[in-house]
Amino acid sequence: MDVSEIHRIAVTIAEYGVLLFSFLIGLAVLAILIMYVVDKTQTKHTIRRNYPVVGRFRYLFEHIGEFFRQYFFAMDREELPFNRAERSWVYRAAKEVDTTVAFGSTRPLDHEGDVIFLNSAFPTLDEDAVEPRPITIGEGVALKPYTTASILNISAMSYGAISRPAVLALSRGARESGIWMNTGEGGLSSYHLEGGADIVFQIGTAKYGVRDEQGQLDDDKLREIAAHDQVRMFEIKMSQGAKPGKGGILPGEKVTEEISRIRHIGIGEDSISPNGHKDIRSVDDLLCMIERVRSVTGKPVGFKTVVGQLSFFHDLFAEIHRRGIASAPDFIAIDSADGGTGAAPQPLIDYMGMPLKESLPMIVDLLHEYGLRERIKLVASGKLITPGKVAWALAVGADFCTSARGFMFALGCIQALQCNKNTCPTGITTHNKELQRGLVPAEKCKRVAAYAKSIAYSVGIIAHSCGASEPRGLLREHMRVIESSDRSVAMNELDPLPAVRPEYAGGAAAQLP
Repeated sequence: MDVSEIHRIAVTIAEYGVLLFSFLIGLAVLAILIMYVVDKTQTKHTIRRNYPVVGRFRYLFEHIGEFFRQYFFAMDREELPFNRAERSWVYRAAKEVDTTVAFGSTRPLDHEGDVIFLNSAFPTLDEDAVEPRPITIGEGVALKPYTTASILNISAMSYGAISRPAVLALSRGARESGIWMNTGEGGLSSYHLEGGADIVFQIGTAKYGVRDEQGQLDDDKLREIAAHDQVRMFEIKMSQGAKPGKGGILPGEKVTEEISRIRHIGIGEDSISPNGHKDIRSVDDLLCMIERVRSVTGKPVGFKTVVGQLSFFHDLFAEIHRRGIASAPDFIAIDSADGGTGAAPQPLIDYMGMPLKESLPMIVDLLHEYGLRERIKLVASGKLITPGKVAWALAVGADFCTSARGFMFALGCIQALQCNKNTCPTGITTHNKELQRGLVPAEKCKRVAAYAKSIAYSVGIIAHSCGASEPRGLLREHMRVIESSDRSVAMNELDPLPAVRPEYAGGAAAQLP
C-alpha cells in the first residue's frame, strides 16, 4: 500500500467522522427541540414550563446531591441517619482491619444529653476478664428455653425486604459468631435455615408464614415452624420503631414468585401488612396470644414494640400479676423511634414514638417497679451499631441488643437510601440479579461474624475500663449524662432504679411453676 492510498483512506475516515459527528449534533439538536416543545406545553411542572430543557437539570442535581453530600461535603460526624465515623468503624470491624484512630476523638464531648463512661481507678485486668454471661429466656415457663451469651444480634429483616444472598450471608455469619437472627415479618425461608444460625421467628400483623386462607394464625403452621431446631424463639411484632401504627410495606416490584409463595400473596402485588393485629386489641388479647404461641411451639415468646403511651405497660404488667407471673412474655424487644425500615411514611419516621434513649430506661424502671425484671428479658434495638451505644443499652438495663442496619453495613451497605426502590447498588435490598452479583455470601458472612465479634470485644473493653469483668457487668453507675457544656451528672443520680411496689414484692421467680 503506497502513501497515496493511505492518504485516501485517511481522508475517507475523516469524512465519515465529520458526517457521524454532524449526525450526532443533529440528533442532539433534535432532542433538545423535542424536549423544549414538551416542556413548554406540559402543565405539571412549573420549572420545566418556565425554563424548558435547562429546568430538567434540577432533577439531575437533586438526584446526585445525596452522593456529593456523602462523599465530598459532610463532615465525619454530620450525616444522618448514620455519620461517616460510625459507618467507618463498622466497615473496619467487619473487614478485621485496625479500628484504632489517632490524634483524638472527633466526637463532641460536651453535647447535652450525651453519655460518657466513668473509668475505674482499678480497671479489670486481662487475667480477671471473663466471657459475657449467658442468659436464659423462658426459663421455667417454655418447654424449650433458650440460653445464649450473645451481645448484639441481627434484628428483623424480612426476606423480600432484603435479598437471597443477604439472608444467606447474615445467617452464616450469625452461626459463626454465635448470635441469633430475626426473620422479620416475611416468614421463614430456606436461606434462613441454610446458614445454620439460631433464629427468632417474627409473627407480623399479616402473619406471613403462619397464616391460614383467611389471614388468621394457623396453629399447624406454627408447629411446622417450631419443628425446626434452629428456630429458638417467637416474636410477636406489635409495632416497629420507624413506623409505629403502620404495618410492613414491601413494594410489588420486590414480590417475586418465591416471596409470593412464602407470604401467600400475589406476584408483583404490594405487600401491605395491617397496621395492627386484628386479634390483639387489648393487653388481655396480647397475653392470650403469647400463651397460645408458647403452648403450641414450646418455645419462648415475646413481643416487639416501640414505646408510646405508657398506660399500655402499666395495664400489661398489672394484668400479668392478676393472671400469674407465668403468663408474662418471656422477653420484650424495645425498638427506637429512630429505627430503620425499607419503606415508611415520613410523618411516622420523623414524629412518632419514643427514641430508645428515653424509652429503654423507662421500661427497665417499670419492670423493677412491678417486680418483673427477672422474669421478662429486655432486648434493645435502634441505631445500636457501635460499641459505645451497645454498652450504654446494657448499662441501662437491656439483656441483649439487636441491629439491622449495623449488619447491613457489615454486608457492604453504603447508605445509598435506595432500600425501597429495588435499586440497591450493593445487592442487599434488591432482587435485581445483576446487582446481587456483587454480594457473595461466602465472603460477606465472614464480615458479619467479624463485626459481631468485634462489638462484643469492644464493649468488653469499655466494661473492663469501668472495672466490670464482662459486658453485662455494666451498670448505670458506670455512666454520666452531660447536662450542659460544663456539667455532667451520674445516670443513677438522675434516674435511680425504683423500689418494687409492695404489692408486687416477693420476686417473680418464686411464682413460677
